[in-house]
Amino acid sequence: MQAVSHYIECCGREIHYVEWGRVGKPHLILWHGLARTCRDFDELATALSDDYHIFCPDTIGRGYSEWSPDPDNEYCLDFYAKIALDFFDQLDISHARWVGTSMGGAIGTRAAATTLKGRISHLVLNDNGPVLNPTAIARIRSYAGSPPEFDRVSELEAYLRKIYIPYGWQSDAQWRRMTETSVRRLPNGKITTHYDPAMVRQFIVHESDYASWEAYDQLDMPTMVLRGVDSDLLTVEVAQEMTRRGPRAILVDVPDCGHAPALNVPEQIKVVSAFLAH
Repeated sequence: MQAVSHYIECCGREIHYVEWGRVGKPHLILWHGLARTCRDFDELATALSDDYHIFCPDTIGRGYSEWSPDPDNEYCLDFYAKIALDFFDQLDISHARWVGTSMGGAIGTRAAATTLKGRISHLVLNDNGPVLNPTAIARIRSYAGSPPEFDRVSELEAYLRKIYIPYGWQSDAQWRRMTETSVRRLPNGKITTHYDPAMVRQFIVHESDYASWEAYDQLDMPTMVLRGVDSDLLTVEVAQEMTRRGPRAILVDVPDCGHAPALNVPEQIKVVSAFLAH
């Protein structure tokens, strides 16, 4: 089933999203990670499109969504959660399942405890938790905050294949799609990644934004944590604590990847599908 691209104004900002599946089926939100786009979910959305009405937004400042004119105040979880609420309300989504990779999981956690309290029925946190390893955050900031420039798309693909090795196996076609949905051309003719570098100011202006035990402990919906076995962001200790606190999440270790599983292979898709179905 083909995806359909849309634009909507949320909290005064234009947000791009891709829609999959069938009207009348249960709603499913797929929300991407920090420096990524909604197209990361193509495989998962395709696999689930017969059973759900799926919405995959580009976060403000990423992909085809508007860049914020006020990055210090809008690139943060509170504003993302407000955008999520407006998104739900405008699209008449009363309740939805939510799958969030990394930052997308943090937005889901914050929204489920605040703006969307009682409206998220199932929550999948893909390599995200209430405490994140600061060493891994520093690693992510090192590439996300200073995106390189290239002359050729093939050079960008080689770069993405290197920094996203932790995503695990992807086919050549999937790497090429990631590249082509992650590229923008600069005024000087060179190309770079498809997001606003100012989004990393979240880690400077909102230093404790991802410290979220308070929000996590308020959750009461079925919750599953996927942890890449080699993840340097979500530690084993934090993941295990998540099974004992708040919604007492189901913990699934995902082999052959780190931060974060791409959710693009049958074994990973099967785990997500089975959890969402119950």
